Amino acid sequence: MITTCGSVLRSFARALTGPRAEPVLMFVEGAAGEGKSHLLQELADLPDAPEPARRWWRCGADGGPSEEDGHRPEAALWLVDDVHRADEDELRRLRGVLEGLGPGSAAAVTYRPEEIEVPGLPLGGTPMTYPGRLTVLTNRLAPWDEERVRRAAEEALGGSGCTAEAVTRLHERTGGVPRVVVDLLAMVREQWPAFTGTAVEVDAAGVPPRLAELVLSRTHAVPPEHRPVVWAAAVLDGPAGRDELAAVSGLGAGTGTAALLRALEGAALAELGEGRYGFAVPLAASAVRATLPGPVRQDLHRRAANVLSRRQPVDWAAVAGHHRAAGEGHRWLRAVERAAESAEASGRHEQAITLLERTLALPGLPPQARARLAPLLARNAVTGLRSDQTVEVLAQIVQDAALPPAVRGELRLDLGLMLCNQMGRSHEGWQVLEVAAGELRDVRSVLAARAMAALVTPYWPGVSVDVHRGWLIQAVAAADDSGDAAMRTAVLANHVGLAMSCADPEAWELVEQLPVQSTDPACLRQAARGLCNAADSAVWLGFYERGADLLAAGRDLSARSGAPYTEHSAMGTRLLQQWWTGRWLGLDKRCEDFVADTADMPFIASDAYVVRGLLAVAQGDWGEARSWLSQQGTFGTEKLPVPLGAAAAGAVIRLALARQEVTAAAEHARAAWKVVADKGVWPWAAELAPWAVEALARAGDGAGAHTMVRNFAQGLGRRDAPAARAALVWSRAVLTETEAEASAEGRRSGLLEAAALYGEAAAAYGELPRPYSQALTTEGAARCAIAADTEGASGPGPNAGASGQVPDAEGASGPAPDAETASGPFPDAEGASGPVPDAEAASGPAPTPEGTSGRAPEPKRASGPVPGSGESSAPAPDSGRSSGPAPAPEEDAILPVLAELESCAQRFTDLGAVWDAARARALLRTRQPVRKGRPPGRPSHADQLSPREEEVAQLAVSGLTNREIAATLHLSPRTVEQHIAGAMRKTGALSRRDLAHRLDATP
Repeated sequence: MITTCGSVLRSFARALTGPRAEPVLMFVEGAAGEGKSHLLQELADLPDAPEPARRWWRCGADGGPSEEDGHRPEAALWLVDDVHRADEDELRRLRGVLEGLGPGSAAAVTYRPEEIEVPGLPLGGTPMTYPGRLTVLTNRLAPWDEERVRRAAEEALGGSGCTAEAVTRLHERTGGVPRVVVDLLAMVREQWPAFTGTAVEVDAAGVPPRLAELVLSRTHAVPPEHRPVVWAAAVLDGPAGRDELAAVSGLGAGTGTAALLRALEGAALAELGEGRYGFAVPLAASAVRATLPGPVRQDLHRRAANVLSRRQPVDWAAVAGHHRAAGEGHRWLRAVERAAESAEASGRHEQAITLLERTLALPGLPPQARARLAPLLARNAVTGLRSDQTVEVLAQIVQDAALPPAVRGELRLDLGLMLCNQMGRSHEGWQVLEVAAGELRDVRSVLAARAMAALVTPYWPGVSVDVHRGWLIQAVAAADDSGDAAMRTAVLANHVGLAMSCADPEAWELVEQLPVQSTDPACLRQAARGLCNAADSAVWLGFYERGADLLAAGRDLSARSGAPYTEHSAMGTRLLQQWWTGRWLGLDKRCEDFVADTADMPFIASDAYVVRGLLAVAQGDWGEARSWLSQQGTFGTEKLPVPLGAAAAGAVIRLALARQEVTAAAEHARAAWKVVADKGVWPWAAELAPWAVEALARAGDGAGAHTMVRNFAQGLGRRDAPAARAALVWSRAVLTETEAEASAEGRRSGLLEAAALYGEAAAAYGELPRPYSQALTTEGAARCAIAADTEGASGPGPNAGASGQVPDAEGASGPAPDAETASGPFPDAEGASGPVPDAEAASGPAPTPEGTSGRAPEPKRASGPVPGSGESSAPAPDSGRSSGPAPAPEEDAILPVLAELESCAQRFTDLGAVWDAARARALLRTRQPVRKGRPPGRPSHADQLSPREEEVAQLAVSGLTNREIAATLHLSPRTVEQHIAGAMRKTGALSRRDLAHRLDATP
């Protein structure tokens, strides 16, 4: 595991090129454990070097070779280890051997610089007489850097235990000394319970025996009257100055300096920097401390606390640790408080939270100390990024009857904020906040205003927007009465979020009132929160450019004012904006990285989970989509903020419709719609409405679908909410289309009306811009236009029902053909000029097409005239085949629609929406005109995938089942099965997973 620098080995190997090569002497200098003996073994095993005799000499162990052996004339490779252990006689004989090195010979001599008798002279004070042709090299070994420690940890622990936190701690505690790293990793690996990669577990592993034995033997070698300076270094546990070590040791300046010199001479301590001393391996301090008697150790800690309190800046956390170890409880708690306040002031909230949680969890803490420290913990936790353990600590503390009412109310306030904002337990958090507002009203009016302001936030389910507005009135009055600028800003920030979410006309004016130029850090943090609230709401409304500007300003102010929770929340808004505006390249990885970075608090990453799920839906990876949309089981989707829950519900409903699970889709739609309706913030219905309306309409609940559209329109009123207005038009288009399909009379006019509405929605989405929504509605317009054109050309005939299904063989005069096998001169799936019936088309019902989540038009167009041509219609096909050549239809009226549909399919492809692109192209093929000049018959695809095989294979490897692919492409499952079998045969794939690799490898 301990490896040597390759350049050292290469330079030494070049010196052993043959019997005439000039001799080489290499001194290898390194502290204990840095790999000197390992280097000698690598030199002995050099694979390309000649084979002179290898002569090992372990100083202080075997006495070395005799005088006669040392002066043999043949070439030799001398490997001399631990020269610092040699006595004067051994050094004399070694000097003789080295002075006599002849051609083709070499020697490597290792030593510990801290232990040689004469500093800088590894061979003693007697001068060496070097031969004239001798090359002398020095190689100073160095500790490992963090990257090298990481590789060693990965080798020893595997990937699961090799966390960045563990590697950093390993490097810090071992100083990167290879032998210590290897020994400590061996101890960590044997821990039980199994190592999970935390710094705490690294500390708990203890001190490797080899290191403990070395440092304790060196300490023991220091004269007893001087040892306290080594003890002082162990208690201080870090680089310290001479005067500090003397003060902590209690020896005084003169004796302390002499003691330090003796400790340095004996390598018990080392100089770590200019005028700073301590242990070369930080972990060694633990071994020394463990040997100190209790009273001696307490005295050392007491003096250490006093010394450290005079440093500037003061490390109050370290001072607190020394006071506690000295048994000074009162001073310990005061230092903890000062440490937490210092960390909070400098934005180090995580450090403050860790210290306070550890302190407040201790039994027997005085009530007065608990009342001082608990609010500090709550305040840092609300601002920072920790809440799990803090919530449990605070929930216990607020039950303490000895707490003053003002303190209990403050703790309850912060507990409620964490439950709502960071844990997703909004129902519980709302109740806690209401109690806090009442507790604080008479004793802490400023904090009461803060609790009321929190109750203004509209995102959580279960409470009507009118209730939030009622709390806003109270919060504004309380903040004004308090005269506190930061509290007025906090109320304003929440007012901005409420007004912008509801698309109130005053919202943008409120944003301008945020004090972004304030010099008060507390005001700036609240202003940053207000900007981020406004950005998030603006993005949901469809103001993407303005939202981006607000988001940039909010994130910058959050970083400058030390508000990590606000900064992380803003990152979620950015992911949503990138989803809607079509910046999908790398978006999946950005979502996954955000989820990984906030693994301890998954609720903060709820935006990322939903966006990643929406991407998976568009890409056809439906299994992954369900996992991401359900937050991968980290918390219930019912806890999501209302707008995010509505967006996730819309995607789940769409998946159910695509799978023909219409009843389940309708039930989900009703439940999700009730949450939005109960809240009353109607712009948030934008991502749910089109899919919910379709689900109810296709389930036969037309009245319910009409009620949804009517309530959506009334709720929006004249509010400026571009995304919601486009979604309202889309919802009307869906309702018009489904009703037209179910109608026996006026079907064509209804489809044309639906096409116009879809086109209006597409234009609205194009203005925002929202390219994916624009493409979906463009596809809907084309679908309706094609169906209307078919209706006008063929006259009344079998109509698609709400689900788009064509009547089967028992409901019509003949079986419904597959979308690819319709009679007439239109090309089939493989581009043939003549139709070939699907294997199941003549014997059973056609597969059920999708609705607007992916609906096809009437699957065939009669090979007769277009509307207004005055021509008679062609005879009906027989068993799915044309009875003879049919006249080519006039396609001029439908060509612009087909061109737009083809452009739409390309937009899906450019975005990476594989499923949507396949569906749009399947629709396009049902009406593609014949390519002129092409010979009849199918093209040969004997060795290559046909276009349809490739399309089916892509959907298969993305995770769709055969039935789901069939519904997307309007094929029968058996046809899909045949295409997949053909793709596997041609690529040599053994499974669907293997097929994915084969497709990736195909140029």
